[in-house]
Amino acid sequence: MLTATTLALAAGVLALLAVVMGIVLGWADRRFHVGVNPTVQAILAALPGANCGGCGYVGCREYAEAVARGEADVNLCAPGGAAAAGALAEIMGVEATESFPYRAVVHCSANEHQRLQRTEYRGEQTCAAANLVSGVQGCTYGCLGLGDCERACNYGAIRIVDGLCVIDYAKCVGCKACARACPRNIISMVPFKSDRMVVVACSNQDTGPDVKAVCMVGCLGCKACARLDPEIITVDGALPTIDYDRYDPHDSALEKAIEKCPRKRLVLVGRPTEQDLAAVADEELPESIQADFETTVDHTQWRG
Repeated sequence: MLTATTLALAAGVLALLAVVMGIVLGWADRRFHVGVNPTVQAILAALPGANCGGCGYVGCREYAEAVARGEADVNLCAPGGAAAAGALAEIMGVEATESFPYRAVVHCSANEHQRLQRTEYRGEQTCAAANLVSGVQGCTYGCLGLGDCERACNYGAIRIVDGLCVIDYAKCVGCKACARACPRNIISMVPFKSDRMVVVACSNQDTGPDVKAVCMVGCLGCKACARLDPEIITVDGALPTIDYDRYDPHDSALEKAIEKCPRKRLVLVGRPTEQDLAAVADEELPESIQADFETTVDHTQWRG
């Protein structure tokens, strides 16, 4: 049975330990204290906190610290856009240079019905896994359509439609997650100088006959677009490339190049303009839309 002396001794030891630990912790707090940079805190408050990595830094804090040190531009935050760039410029006492929001572009527009020489793939249902398998589809440059980009997007801006990734530009913030997830690197980031941008919707580097053998809509490398607008369009191998540094949304030659393309692989992507909406304003919808009650079973080929 514990005596009063033993209890008092134990309590005294605990009290002494508490005092000693308090002294040690107080010393450690002063010795290892890291001051909070008010500029970094102000920048963090102005950022959206998406931590998407689209700026090239690991999270918003690392980007904020780089901006505070003067090592990063104030306009690198895609989710924050012009508002964040303006706020950061004001905090840093600099002038925000003109910048354009970067958005994801898919350099493929062939759906699963337009791809030839396809074979049934039964492996892991990811693009990364399918890309390692030879002969999944004839075109080794095209979208695999298994949704790695869709799963990587935290903004719901990508969906798979008929085996092809489609971007919703009302939701895309340009975080680059989809571009990093695509194993075939057919998604790139383009500076949107207008609501709608012209892009090359193909990645096939082969010549015309080889493209026709694997895709119904792939670019044939005819170079007609480059001849019509050599200032902006160049042909690298068999595939046209658009120089977005020199890109002019009002370039009439570019419009002619779009019309001349035999496969219509120069396409406009982005949000529809007022003119686009006005062009279909007079179209009438059917009075009622009836379900056709057709299921995938109706197209099943039975064997046996």
